[in-house]
Amino acid sequence: MIQVLAERRFPVGELRLLASGRSAGSTVSADGRTLTVGEATPESFEGVDIALFSAGGDVSRQLAPEAAARGATVIDNSNGWRMDPAVPLIVSQVNPEDGDGTRGSLPTRTAPRCSSSRC
Repeated sequence: MIQVLAERRFPVGELRLLASGRSAGSTVSADGRTLTVGEATPESFEGVDIALFSAGGDVSRQLAPEAAARGATVIDNSNGWRMDPAVPLIVSQVNPEDGDGTRGSLPTRTAPRCSSSRC
């Protein structure tokens, strides 16, 4: 995901990488910089505008509502919310209007399985 953001020159003020406590403190090289991974806690989403989740369903079900409650637009790539009728399954070229961002404390969007979104 980091590479795609860089390749597409997505405007990023601050890139905050978060993971489990076990991985916190490790470093990742991205876009010519070395970034330190922080621990994913509910408080770590304070001030986040967009939260991209790809940490597995259990983690997503726990932390995505925390990020959304703190004002982040949450895009989840796990299976944690795929079958939840309150969370829209968005394919940007098919139904972008379904991601209106008004889901309150639930993730705003969930991504389909990779095989579902390929042409």
